[in-house]
Amino acid sequence: MRRSHVTTVSLLAALALAACTNAKDVLEPSAITPPTPSTQSLPAPQGDAAVAAPASTPSSPAPAAASPATPAQNAAILSKTRLQVAPIVGASVEAATPLTAELQTRARQRGITLAGSTDQTATHVLKGYFSTMSEGKDTTVIYVWDVYDPAGNRLHRINGQQKAPSANGGEGWTAVSPATMQAIADQTIDQFAAWLAGRAG
Repeated sequence: MRRSHVTTVSLLAALALAACTNAKDVLEPSAITPPTPSTQSLPAPQGDAAVAAPASTPSSPAPAAASPATPAQNAAILSKTRLQVAPIVGASVEAATPLTAELQTRARQRGITLAGSTDQTATHVLKGYFSTMSEGKDTTVIYVWDVYDPAGNRLHRINGQQKAPSANGGEGWTAVSPATMQAIADQTIDQFAAWLAGRAG
């Protein structure tokens, strides 16, 4: 009886030890691959729910990266920006005049201050390169803007094209209406503002 008792105790001890070892084997992989890395990038849109219910977080990883800054933060970033516009390359004076006027208007609307050509406090410099292409009754303005820091390092590039019916029946810059150049100015400032907000996030 004693032997069988001792044997039973030994078997129970061995089973308990094996159970502990198996438990470690089961727990260790789950400890290595918890959903913690993904939940760390998700708290912004989901708040406490991302931590409380990690099982639901993998279905929405994108929104976390899509909301880097609040509108108030974006406004603060834009208000600190002083943008200097370098002389436009490639456009005629007649075409550049409505462009620069609209750049000032749109920048003001977005809370961006435009710095003068001799202003040493500019935070960014915008250099534009323009050309036209006439096709039938339409003229397309092709533009490239390079954004530089005050030291002359290029930080970003904005490019695009604006197609519109030719004005005055002409070709080249004589066929480009002020409205076309104003639309380019609006798009430029909007893209510049979006880039600044994205950088801050």
